[in-house]
Amino acid sequence: MSRIDKLIAELCPRGVEFKELQELFITKNGYTPSKANQDLWANGTVPWFRMDDIRKNGRILSESLQKVTKEAVKGGRLFPAGSIIVATSATIGEHALITVPHLSNQRFTSLALKPEYAEQLDMKFLFYYCFVLDDWCCNNTTTSSFASVDMKNFKKFPIPVPPIEVQREIVKILDPFTELEAELEAELEAELEARRRQYEYYRGALLTFDNMEGNPLRKLIAELCPKGVEFRELGEIAKLVRGNGMPRSDFVESGVGCIHYGQIYTSYGIWAIDTISFVPPEKAERLAKVDPGDLIITNTSENLEDVCKSVAWLGSSQIVTGGHATVIKHEQYPKYLSYYFRTPEFFAQKKKWAFGAKVIDVSAKNLAKIRIPVPPIEVQREIAAILDKFDALVNSLSSGLPAEIKARRRQYQYYRDRLLTFKMAQ
Repeated sequence: MSRIDKLIAELCPRGVEFKELQELFITKNGYTPSKANQDLWANGTVPWFRMDDIRKNGRILSESLQKVTKEAVKGGRLFPAGSIIVATSATIGEHALITVPHLSNQRFTSLALKPEYAEQLDMKFLFYYCFVLDDWCCNNTTTSSFASVDMKNFKKFPIPVPPIEVQREIVKILDPFTELEAELEAELEAELEARRRQYEYYRGALLTFDNMEGNPLRKLIAELCPKGVEFRELGEIAKLVRGNGMPRSDFVESGVGCIHYGQIYTSYGIWAIDTISFVPPEKAERLAKVDPGDLIITNTSENLEDVCKSVAWLGSSQIVTGGHATVIKHEQYPKYLSYYFRTPEFFAQKKKWAFGAKVIDVSAKNLAKIRIPVPPIEVQREIAAILDKFDALVNSLSSGLPAEIKARRRQYQYYRDRLLTFKMAQ
């Protein structure tokens, strides 16, 4: 029997008490001060956290990448130090413990422990238990332009309140285990980053046609197009069909396969042969149709870098897609187009056509104006075949380094979840 088991048997033999999240925490939504008013941003001293902070600096944060001025603080009230921010819209399934007074953007809900529970709950224990909350959030979303958590039930989420001795023992075990896991993962991430740079170098060389010196396929290209590779507007070589509708509430267990634009950011790579979502046949009738070989490209995102991410549909049947995405129907090699859409050259062009502040959009009409190189199909196939090997190594979750990182995370999560599983008191 472990020390934690002994403590639980001794201190709470009938099980652990659970309380609703709203009973333990003061919850507040984050917000973004007006970007149009530069006085709220210039020389700011107040930390303002967003998802990029977690991605770049981890889950326990004292410094933010961006700061705002005191004038940007509504009512002069900051979220208190020791609060936990939980992503409840857009990119769901992330959280962080913030150790300083702060603000966050509107994608986060702030959890500040109520004073009457300060002696009963360890914030580090709650930080670890928020991994369980993250999983719940991912499985309990409501319909909107961006995925958002069911906030009514979010506030009712049950949180265990074991004796403080048990909480501290769990933190004592998880802290060094988490640090070791982070060190091992950092080594793999560093190696993966080196491979990604190599991959980007080869992708750039293979997809550069105005200067053929570094292109590994220059002999084949010179043979097939001695006058050089032709550049054409996307609208000249493809038909672009803007999607419409398809809220998440339309999803069913089985039916017509569909790819929601948000899933392209989170669930797919360069290409896909299966869908993870389905809609009823009668609802599929009014949605944009995607035939084998077509590309689905996003039109909308909060970040300019994410706008126009795409996936080539290589499945055997027709599927559908919804709003904020465009179907590209063409006669080129699908993977080639999908790879080219991820290049800096494509990004530079789409940037010119992007509009919006909080939500960035590139219309189908303007997507059609982007110029891309159109080498012969044989060259497109060769480029895709080479890049497929690199892509599997640096991006695939079923092979290569990402698979090893994923396996380590699963091992850690299993151990962590066992420590955070309690018998509910009767």
